[in-house]
Amino acid sequence: MTFNDDANIRGGRVSRRGRNAAIGAGGGGLVVLALLVLGPILGVDLSGLVPLVNGGGTTTETGDPLEGCLTGEDANASVDCRMQGAATSLDLYWETQVDGYVAPALDLFGGSVQTGCGNATSAVGPFYCPPDQRVYIDTAFFDQLQTQFGASGGPLAQMYIVAHEWGHHIQNIVGTMNGLNLQDTGPTSDGVRLELQADCYAGAWVAAASDVEDASGIALLKEPTDAEITDALNAANVVGDDYIQENLGDGTVNPETWTHGSSEQRQAWFRAGYSGGPGSCDTFSTNNL
Repeated sequence: MTFNDDANIRGGRVSRRGRNAAIGAGGGGLVVLALLVLGPILGVDLSGLVPLVNGGGTTTETGDPLEGCLTGEDANASVDCRMQGAATSLDLYWETQVDGYVAPALDLFGGSVQTGCGNATSAVGPFYCPPDQRVYIDTAFFDQLQTQFGASGGPLAQMYIVAHEWGHHIQNIVGTMNGLNLQDTGPTSDGVRLELQADCYAGAWVAAASDVEDASGIALLKEPTDAEITDALNAANVVGDDYIQENLGDGTVNPETWTHGSSEQRQAWFRAGYSGGPGSCDTFSTNNL
């Protein structure tokens, strides 16, 4: 998806942290919530890496604000600026959908980062931390999607990843996460339902993004092409649990261990949001995932 060159993208709370920086004060390790459900978009169960902890801390420092990310032209030319533009568009969209919307922050980092959920490395993948209401992304993950996962890539595939994590922020602030059993796994588990809803929210934003305008009335993004939608769906495909188990694991597909949903489920719920908006994203009251 392409930004309009003259669009003003200076809205999102995006910063860049130094490589291998350990910044701020946090818990001793990522909470299971962040690891198992909200953490890796990779679809891998990392809950065994750390003990369950309660809460964690909040970050006391942030990275440096992005420089030179002013217009849509900048977003089309730079991954960092594309993250700035995506964050701006997502904020403008969700503030029209959620009463009392509070914007999250987006921290770009390399290597490792300390968060309100504890310390994390790039191996965790993009994640959202509920205690500090921040999305964390090592943008090298976008290259990994192509080189390791075999994704076709493209700007909209990258922004789908960001929009998915924004979906977790929506779930956090509206209370969807409350009372869920996030330690169970499987294709109909609460964790999978949470992930599929975030995919659906991402699709809803993509469908509406070309209508989101800056303060001057310029649309931030152009309407996505069929090829760009295909790229986004391809990204959803390669981060499906079954795809990862079959292609990046030992080749055995075990649905009972799924934490994010199958490729088919993830694509289907992205399409549901794209065609029906956020109101079509109730993954918790349906038996047909």
